[in-house]
Amino acid sequence: MTAPTRERRLSAILAADVAGYSRLVAADEEGALARFAALLGEVIRPAVGRRGGEVIKTTGDGVLATFASAAAGLHAALEIQAGVAERSADLAPERRLLFRIGLHVADVVVEAGDVFGDGVNVAARLQAMADPGGVLVSSRVQEDTQGRVEAVFEDMGPQQLKNIPRSVQVYRVRAEGPAPAAATPRLPLPSKPSIVVLPFRNMSGDPEQEYFADAVTDDIVTALSRWRWFFVIGRNSSFAYKDREVDVSSVGRDLGVRYVLQGSVRRAGPRMRVSAQLIEASDATHVWAENYDREVTDVLAVQDEITEHVVGAIEPAMLQSEGVRTARKDLADFDALDFYQRGMWHLNKVSRESCKVAVGFFRRAIERDPDLPLGYIGLARAFYGAAVYGWSERPLSDLAEAREVARKAIRLDPRDAYGYFACSGASLYLGRHREALEEARKTIALNPNFAFGHFRLGQVLVYSGRAAEAIGPIERSIRYSPYDPQLGAMRSLLALAHFHAGQYEAAIRHAESATALHDLRASGVIAASLVRLGRLEEAQAAFASEDQDRARRTRVPRLSPYARPADRDGFVEALKVAGVGDSLLERIS
Repeated sequence: MTAPTRERRLSAILAADVAGYSRLVAADEEGALARFAALLGEVIRPAVGRRGGEVIKTTGDGVLATFASAAAGLHAALEIQAGVAERSADLAPERRLLFRIGLHVADVVVEAGDVFGDGVNVAARLQAMADPGGVLVSSRVQEDTQGRVEAVFEDMGPQQLKNIPRSVQVYRVRAEGPAPAAATPRLPLPSKPSIVVLPFRNMSGDPEQEYFADAVTDDIVTALSRWRWFFVIGRNSSFAYKDREVDVSSVGRDLGVRYVLQGSVRRAGPRMRVSAQLIEASDATHVWAENYDREVTDVLAVQDEITEHVVGAIEPAMLQSEGVRTARKDLADFDALDFYQRGMWHLNKVSRESCKVAVGFFRRAIERDPDLPLGYIGLARAFYGAAVYGWSERPLSDLAEAREVARKAIRLDPRDAYGYFACSGASLYLGRHREALEEARKTIALNPNFAFGHFRLGQVLVYSGRAAEAIGPIERSIRYSPYDPQLGAMRSLLALAHFHAGQYEAAIRHAESATALHDLRASGVIAASLVRLGRLEEAQAAFASEDQDRARRTRVPRLSPYARPADRDGFVEALKVAGVGDSLLERIS
């Protein structure tokens, strides 16, 4: 048997694929396959042939071709894009097949009708970075074709391509004159914040860890889908990007999403590091990033914990980013969701004036779309905040209205955890502890990764006389949202739970971290805990003069969420022993 001949030659390598092919096939399999076959036979092969090139192979949604010169390859690439754009112009944007093309010049090995070598890999990486309808080339191609091909070269600078040890100078190329109108259509962005979770990369060098990276990705997609105000790209579409070097802006255009979550998994012996970063696709800016280092004793437990951490952190990060985004829009262009997001941006400032402004935005969200549950949820949270922070002239009426509009949101969408969360808070301060507990548990059942859902459950348990049970949910809320704007209140509640559970040293420790975040009640928890430990001099010094001044300036309603008066009385008596006067007790107990 004769061994296949092997030949080495200098070639221009063209790599092309269809952007978003998996999504197109999922939407219309027969149509997408037929359109690809037509473009291959009527546009791509003729363009390659006219320039003396050879189609080496087709791979599902991709094409690999070689040419004798860079100029021939670039001419073919631009002809292909022009021909595809012309044939797609009459199609609806969601049905167009748009190719991404990468072109590089290098020595290749030709054997048995295929080509191999580092140059093929570079062309493939350039193709993966290209915009739909676009062409990217290496500096070698740019040098060989400048002045020989009527094209405009845009310098993108040196780029580090996956598995290529050296950086490659990359250029974006288009034919001279205006770009074809159909070359880079955008899918319309959904009204909701939209996100795709790209497959996490296995950086361990161990193929057996691939399953863990895929499993983490799957879990995050599923968990994010529980957020009713998110638009989440399905798993099959996101996994079309597995093992591909991607440009997040291209992914955003390709899938019609505003945010891209990327991540990696690296395992070394008994330790594992999972990294994740949330990126706004339009300008590739980082919204949030975090590393998680864990000892691997139980893989499934680590998988669940990482998912909880990532998803819990993404929700507030996206909410903040959306609030900033709406601030750039003209008010006349706001839709109902914009009004909600702007209202939440104001509500999270936690002040009397910002709460009042938030109410106005939530009412406008409801006017714009009476069937949007989020408008009612925002209004319920604003009424609740006004009542419990002392900003309301009629706190009980506001709490009753908060509960009513929250129940309206639940009727509109009984699967939205936020509705039950808002309802539970109002029920608690209205003295309906059993209902508050049921609603808090329903919140967690609907969305186990909702940080403030766990906070609400802990809050209800503390004031229902079950402080020891409350510690776990409150700790989870802090773990899921460690940079939350209301972290001071979360840590203060954790300190109060330890106080009522008789764990006074722990109460002091957590309250001290809350005082650093300027939470007023925390000083009271420290003083009361020191009294219970018999450290009276320290207790009397704990509530410093500046805290007393702040407390006197703080107006609070005479609302007590305690189900058992004895629990509050015990806290108040300890504060009195610490020397806290009657005029301050209502403000910190």
